[in-house]
Amino acid sequence: MKKITVVTGHYGSGKTNLSVNLAVKARSNASKNTAVVDLDIVNPYFRAADFRELFERSGITFIAPDFANTNLDLPSLQFDLARLAKNYDNLIVDVGGDDAGAFALGRFSGELNANDDVEMLYVINQRRFLTQTAEEAVELMYEIESASRMKHTAIVNNTNLGSETTAEIIEQSEEFAREISEKTGLPIKFTACPEMLCGQLKVENILPIKIYVKPIWDK
Repeated sequence: MKKITVVTGHYGSGKTNLSVNLAVKARSNASKNTAVVDLDIVNPYFRAADFRELFERSGITFIAPDFANTNLDLPSLQFDLARLAKNYDNLIVDVGGDDAGAFALGRFSGELNANDDVEMLYVINQRRFLTQTAEEAVELMYEIESASRMKHTAIVNNTNLGSETTAEIIEQSEEFAREISEKTGLPIKFTACPEMLCGQLKVENILPIKIYVKPIWDK
């Protein structure tokens, strides 16, 4: 992982669950000093702020704007990402679910673009509405880049159907991920897979993940 990992994606793509997993893994790696920044000021159903207890138990610092974990979506940012990065070995930034959410990230684009130790991951989920084709997913990715004034560095395939996810669903999505990679010129960093399914997959470069966030369609 880079020192700063920015995670973006469409609503329900699983970007927040991925952010939580990356933070837990970073914290357990040689006891690295890790923080999660919640910039998801758009969608109240997928907030990293819902996981304060997990973060506290894992020794992960949690940073969120005012009104996080409430029904108010009024961004009030009292922190600076570049300054925060100096205090942590790993900083994971969970960005809002579309281009509107990425506007908050744009406030820090100048400092982040000047930092060589930053990666920006675009999380894709073929089974989510409005990103079921490569064209749709790529269009949204460019909208996020335009709003944030930043460029993605890699793609993460996180195709899933919540509790109905199977190894076959994940394997079938690999062609979808490759098509997006070819259209954008971005590498596929890894394929995220629920831990209980990883042994069944015939896919390279797998990241086993725990399911911390329950998708809204599973509620």
